[in-house]
Amino acid sequence: MYNVVKAEGGNVKTRSPALIALGAAFLFGASTPAIKLLVGQVHPQLLAGLLYLGSGMGLLLIGLFTKAFTAGSKHKVKLQSSDLLWLTSAIVFGGIVGPILLMLGLCNTRGGEASLLLNMESVFTAVLAWFIFKENFDRRIFIGMLAIVVGSIFLTWQPSAMFKISVGSLAIMGACLGWALDNNFTRNISSIDPMRIAAIKGLVAGLINCLIALAYGNHLPSVAILALVAAIGLLGYGVSLVLFIKALRYLGASRTSAYFSTAPFVGAILSILFLHEPVTTNLSIASCFMIFGVWLHLTEVHEHEHVHTEEEHEHLHWHDEHHGHEHAPGIILDEPHSHWHKHMTIKHSHPHYPDQEHRHVH
Repeated sequence: MYNVVKAEGGNVKTRSPALIALGAAFLFGASTPAIKLLVGQVHPQLLAGLLYLGSGMGLLLIGLFTKAFTAGSKHKVKLQSSDLLWLTSAIVFGGIVGPILLMLGLCNTRGGEASLLLNMESVFTAVLAWFIFKENFDRRIFIGMLAIVVGSIFLTWQPSAMFKISVGSLAIMGACLGWALDNNFTRNISSIDPMRIAAIKGLVAGLINCLIALAYGNHLPSVAILALVAAIGLLGYGVSLVLFIKALRYLGASRTSAYFSTAPFVGAILSILFLHEPVTTNLSIASCFMIFGVWLHLTEVHEHEHVHTEEEHEHLHWHDEHHGHEHAPGIILDEPHSHWHKHMTIKHSHPHYPDQEHRHVH
């Protein structure tokens, strides 16, 4: 799913982390027009639960069919006990608290206002990543993020949507905060097999939301609609989340979230093509802002002298300048591979993102 090349001197560079994030945004954005066809046929919370459940079950079946979850693999990083807190927190805030608050908010908020408020997810994600988790950003990344957010606001703006502080709007902002926490928590375990993480999150979040919806008297739709929801969930929520987690590994939370914020733009374009919705002035303005913001991120070059302190951990890696370690007997030497290894202290300079190897202080 990602393109990696060996550079001179053994250094490994990832060419397409941004394309991975944009791929996640495309799949999620494409699911929106499809979900519109189901509005009114399935209760919103039950629909959310079924989408999550479809993604989790679909990924689980794919993983079992391909033996990705059962066979030992040099490409997989095992889930450690120390990772359970991050994973549990991500599921609770992103898969349970977020959807519940969103449902409460939608019951007390106009549609246009809700659409505008949902743009706060990327803002909260970036703020938490920058100021709480100390992820690097500069003026270029800030302006790019701002341009994408402004574009998404134009995309969802409705003249009749008068913003006001209410219980409903606070609930939706709380949902956005929950998803922002989910994004940052997931970044801390992004070295683990993303299909495994996405399957667990989908199954747990989907099951809980479905049980809550059914407990309030909602009924399951027909088998045909269930199959359609499962397919949309697998692609728009499952595969999309797998790509999102891979992008987190290389780009960090704020940059990945910025690319993912283009999902509403994808949904709008596909709605025009397949649902014959009109091309609006707002869409044209939003396109300019989003293209400009994505361009700023795509053309980012961040390079300076930095220090890698001594550290021991496990993740998927190649033997580049960051990984000059020796191997214990029995370690498969094919690259890439994953095993517990030790990093020695090194100081050097090269272009980099705030990935799992470069979360240093600036």
